[in-house]
Amino acid sequence: THSYEPTPQDIITIGNADVFIYVGGENDTWVDNVLKSVDNKDLKVIKLLDIVDAVEEETVDGMDMSGEEEEDSSSETSNEEEVEWDEHVWTSPVNAITISQYLCSTFSELDKENETSYKSNLKAYVEKLQDIDKQFRDVVENGKRKEIIVGDRFPLRYFVEEYGLDYYAAFPGCAGDTEASASTIAFLTDKVMEDKIPVVFTIELSNGNIAKSISEATNAKVMTFYSCHNVTKEDFEAGLTYIDFMEKNIESLKEALN
Repeated sequence: THSYEPTPQDIITIGNADVFIYVGGENDTWVDNVLKSVDNKDLKVIKLLDIVDAVEEETVDGMDMSGEEEEDSSSETSNEEEVEWDEHVWTSPVNAITISQYLCSTFSELDKENETSYKSNLKAYVEKLQDIDKQFRDVVENGKRKEIIVGDRFPLRYFVEEYGLDYYAAFPGCAGDTEASASTIAFLTDKVMEDKIPVVFTIELSNGNIAKSISEATNAKVMTFYSCHNVTKEDFEAGLTYIDFMEKNIESLKEALN
């Protein structure tokens, strides 16, 4: 959650851990202070943004930025803390492979008794991720278009960068807004009509209102694209995994690009 605050027990748990893994970025700023207070020289800390080729959050034409603080145009980014990195590194299956390999290496080093098991599990999982990656590439290569419309927040930057897709969306990554301005809805509606886009995406656990508004004006089909950083209680209890959601995304993308 973006408003997470660790409890004293959470801090103790982190201090007693062998490995602490976090994404990094503006929503994990609490981590730095916690790690400074931890007295465990052997704690292995893994920041996912450091493992992959990180990209900055971006805004594209049409995005509703009314809820964002206006930036001081006279100030320049002077250090890494001021850069707003896109935190949704896992949305690219290629990044998921890189992260899995790094974690396997770490766990194998710290728990040598189970190294064989870690590496065996990694091999099987990477094969699944490579198959997912190949299917996405086939869909994009054979698609009639290379553009998607997301009537929602846009936590999919790493995904579209990996597969060479253009996009338009209502909000950037983890914007707090859920209702877009009339001008943003009009912009996205015009894009759908001008470019004859058959599908407008929403992300999981969204109210879907923006996508519905665009759909009503264009007859584009509303579909969910799973960003895999939220899961419903039902899906969690059903044991659905990253692979399951990405397989759903493959079929949805196929429809959106044709």
